[in-house]
Amino acid sequence: MIILIDNGHGYNTPGKCSPDKSFYEWKKNRELARDIVIELKDDGYDARLIVDEEFDISLSERVQRVNDICKKYGASNVMLVSIHSNAAGADGKWYSARGFSAHVSLNASDKSKRLAKFLWQRSIEYGLKGNRCVPPEMYIAQNLYILRKTICPAVLTENLFYDNKEDLEMLQSQQGHDKIVLAHLRAIRDYIKSL
Repeated sequence: MIILIDNGHGYNTPGKCSPDKSFYEWKKNRELARDIVIELKDDGYDARLIVDEEFDISLSERVQRVNDICKKYGASNVMLVSIHSNAAGADGKWYSARGFSAHVSLNASDKSKRLAKFLWQRSIEYGLKGNRCVPPEMYIAQNLYILRKTICPAVLTENLFYDNKEDLEMLQSQQGHDKIVLAHLRAIRDYIKSL
């Protein structure tokens, strides 16, 4: 199984920062993605970043990179997790929404849904649930380009809210970082074992 990790936005993506400008999503995404890939490789998995660059890579290019690997190795031998952090607004204000969520496409495969469930379950175990309701399916279906256009099982995770002061504190702490990484690692291993 080839595990592809997408780290989302680049340094030149507009917005995507905490109201106090102490946190930038592109930077945290890369730190989380890098550490997830390193840990998976240390465990003997074939894990790869699909974006090495620090600047923004278009969605179409990121999807093309994923699908090229799928075409080379077979889509059933590839999976994608796209790492993000959330915001309740984009207006420089603080909000009350907190926590983790896992997203699949509207046309998601059963494998994508299974991976999302493992991700959400592990995030709850690591105390990342937040204050929002968890849907009974344990995923949120959305029309997100990177999920809709990739041909392998794919999930996008939103790891806490950077416009919530409590979540921001967790995102900026080593403990919070480690919990997010471990939740992803354990969920990915769960998913692979389930196949």
